[in-house]
Amino acid sequence: SWMKRCLLLLFLIAVSLPVAVKLPALIQHLVYTYRIRLPYFADLNRPAEFSLNHTINMYLTTEEGISLGVWHTVPDSRWKEAQGKDLAWYQSTLSDGSPVFIYFHGNTQTRGAPHRVGVAKVLSALGYHVVVPDYRGFGDSTGEPTEGGLTVDALYVYNWVKARSGDSLVIFWGHSLGTAVSTNTAVKLIEQGVVVDGVILEGAFNSARQKIPGHAFSWYYWRFPGQEYLFPEPWAENKLVFPTEENLKKMKSPILFLHSEDDHLVPPHVCEQMRDIAASYQSEERVKLVMFEGSLGYLHNGLYRDHRLPGILK
Repeated sequence: SWMKRCLLLLFLIAVSLPVAVKLPALIQHLVYTYRIRLPYFADLNRPAEFSLNHTINMYLTTEEGISLGVWHTVPDSRWKEAQGKDLAWYQSTLSDGSPVFIYFHGNTQTRGAPHRVGVAKVLSALGYHVVVPDYRGFGDSTGEPTEGGLTVDALYVYNWVKARSGDSLVIFWGHSLGTAVSTNTAVKLIEQGVVVDGVILEGAFNSARQKIPGHAFSWYYWRFPGQEYLFPEPWAENKLVFPTEENLKKMKSPILFLHSEDDHLVPPHVCEQMRDIAASYQSEERVKLVMFEGSLGYLHNGLYRDHRLPGILK
């Protein structure tokens, strides 16, 4: 009868409505917790697969529930000695007197991206240690990327290195997004009475003078097609500032800007403005800019290929 059909319909609605309401949140939780790692077939636990055969993979817990995947590459003069060595050996080498570079990479992808491996090789060939973390939410690191969270991660890695590196110089190299992480972290350290030994800013952007399209971490949320229909703009509460220009006014470390004239993401005049601001608060001697010719085609990620780079870094 129609009465039975109506009752059945009401029953089905009563049962299905809570599921329908909670389904997007459930899917979102599963996506965040068990998200796909990119690249799909790369094993970040094996840096030798990325042609870094004197590198060890490790995991650092920066705060409860946050584990960072990190690579440590020793100077390439020690590559034979490094074969088969464990984490304790790698950590002990940090105090050998060689400078230690902490490389804060750009947005998306992982510490295994080719241009990031390229930078590690250049620095290793110069006799330097290179420590490359994947921020929370990147690569095989856990957690959701936020500006504050990335700064916490960077501070932890710096303190971890300093606790093991003795009197060795510790230098930040930030690329793209990593330039903002580097300056945020340098300023936090200044507030603690610590001045980083040096900071390299490659492909630096300035959110105060340059419109950044979209949300920097939107890639993190859209791991599966169609998610936007279930929960639009899940990053709405994930506010980003990245006040690099203001940070430069507070920094006390020597700064080297590296930029390409044909950078398709950050126009060269943006970098020149930041160099001028930083120099006005320190000095022309302590703040340098090296601009690479646009005809070389380095764009935003390719400066590591320049044959002059080792001489510049020395």
